[in-house]
Amino acid sequence: MTVNKRVLIDRIAPTLGGRRPAARAVEAILDVIVRAVVDGEQVSVTGFGTFQAVEIGSRTARNPKTGTVVQVPARRVPRFRPHARFRDFADGRRGVPQDGIAIRKDPKGTHTSTRGAA
Repeated sequence: MTVNKRVLIDRIAPTLGGRRPAARAVEAILDVIVRAVVDGEQVSVTGFGTFQAVEIGSRTARNPKTGTVVQVPARRVPRFRPHARFRDFADGRRGVPQDGIAIRKDPKGTHTSTRGAA
């Protein structure tokens, strides 16, 4: 199943008391992220990840159908780098909590990091 904006709204609606406030919350958060990244800012959400715009230099490419070499201009593209906690969840190194919020920070001294472990 693909989780799109409608599904996000449906899953958040019970917490916020309905679809309308959930839709406004999802759209407001996404709007802030898009506007900040377009303005060249980095958006960092602890436990989730970082959104930022990255410059990609110009390059030459080849049209696979015709073999023609073309110059691709430089451009800015959005990038997302997941936080270590998110990567650990996705990789199965850490279980997603059954209750509560997955991206909340652990209380001090409750999680042993796998970073730097030999």
